[in-house]
Amino acid sequence: MTAIPGTPKVARLSTALPFWLSLGLVPLAIFAAIYGGWTIALLPISTWYLFTGLDYVVGKNTENPDLDTPEDQLIWYRLITLLWTPVQLITIFGIMGYVVQSGHLHWVEEWALFAALGVLSGTVGIVYAHELMHQKPKSERWMADILLASVLYSHFRSEHLLVHHRYIGTPRDPVTARYGESFYRFFPRVLYQSLVSSFKAEKGMLARKNLPWFHHSNPFWLYVGLQGGFIALSYLIGGWWGVFLFSVQAFWAVFQLELVDYVEHYGLTRKHLGGGKYEHVLPRHSWNATQQASNWLLINLQRHSDHHYKPNRRFPLLQTYSDDEAPQLPHGYPLMTMMALFPTLWRKTMNPRVKEWRERYYPEIEDWGPYKTASNPMPR
Repeated sequence: MTAIPGTPKVARLSTALPFWLSLGLVPLAIFAAIYGGWTIALLPISTWYLFTGLDYVVGKNTENPDLDTPEDQLIWYRLITLLWTPVQLITIFGIMGYVVQSGHLHWVEEWALFAALGVLSGTVGIVYAHELMHQKPKSERWMADILLASVLYSHFRSEHLLVHHRYIGTPRDPVTARYGESFYRFFPRVLYQSLVSSFKAEKGMLARKNLPWFHHSNPFWLYVGLQGGFIALSYLIGGWWGVFLFSVQAFWAVFQLELVDYVEHYGLTRKHLGGGKYEHVLPRHSWNATQQASNWLLINLQRHSDHHYKPNRRFPLLQTYSDDEAPQLPHGYPLMTMMALFPTLWRKTMNPRVKEWRERYYPEIEDWGPYKTASNPMPR
């Protein structure tokens, strides 16, 4: 896909500024930590509900940026992802130290506050880590590892790069939600299977170098070290209660991530070509969304069809696709993830769209039963 003629260059500060809206969540977190009570609800409200409303006010953006934009002109986009790592760490551990030492909040309020911070680190932090882990500079990949360790989900890097991108839309990808599978079945399944599959992928890479799984180059040692360091820091700040609060934040961040994962590929599969091979990944194998405001919050993650088609493309250059090229979500991720929490509503909304997708792209496949679950092989 090429840029639409006449589309402005993306290398303008004014064009990049809307993606900096996520920084506005930090003052809200501090405000909630100071006052507690109902103010804690401002964080989930400002992500799930506010940006859903903004999507309907701002509308959709179907323009494609100029792919010839030089990398050095993307500095205003890259800068927000680079700044977020220290901002998130200071916010989480600064607030932890403040509430634990002041003792002005009830323990229930502290729990709710760190659950709300998990929405922040999941909605923004993990999304930024996802962007950073795909880039070539080691400094950016290190920041991705730090962000993922801060939510105790470091193996996501190995799973995403070595498993998900390779096996998307096949039974070997734990993160591809199966047709008819509710989020409440998907979530515990993916927690276990993604950990196992990511470790096996790293173990397999070491085996091809004639190295054992416990070799020091296995990134799982780094994952354990970083996560252990954050747990130790939490203990130093707030004792076991600090560790608990940190874990609450991490759980809800991962919960938020997997809600998004559930939405991104629900029911979409790649055709099996025989001999264990599948068709190449195409834009049709991810749900696309053009809602502009939620793409500001999620740095164009909703242009997911293009991300899987060109994984190393930086977020300001991601392309969007028409209905003929990629399946379209009816709403942006904030609203879609809320709908995913209600299985009946989700199936009523999405199952007809999956069936339409099947008829459009794979009319020759009559029996879709084998495509439904992770345990069954694809048709041969």
